[in-house]
Amino acid sequence: MNLVVVKLNARAFDHAKKLVKERQVVLDDRDEWSEHRPSAEEENRYLEQHGFAEYRKWYLGEDDEQNEENKGRYKFPYGDFEKVHRCGVLSAESRAGQYKHTDIEVAVAHVHGMLEELS
Repeated sequence: MNLVVVKLNARAFDHAKKLVKERQVVLDDRDEWSEHRPSAEEENRYLEQHGFAEYRKWYLGEDDEQNEENKGRYKFPYGDFEKVHRCGVLSAESRAGQYKHTDIEVAVAHVHGMLEELS
């Protein structure tokens, strides 16, 4: 069985921390991510307007087996292309732990802690 290795996207981690420091956040509940997460249509629109360099800043994980200009490369979204969503961070933290992506889990836990300090 081929195991997909997803590594921490350091640019996205830095971007998330910067947004939290600037209070560009939504302190929502865990179960709201399904409603707040950008749809495929919203992702495509963002990509058309901003390109992959900006798009990738919103995903804490990268599968470097995938092409850089492939949406499938980017994993663990944490916001809506404007603000960090607490529900997205909690979802990413849970999934990273579930799939044993320790570096991502630790980074997301750090962002989670920063959000908790704001609330």
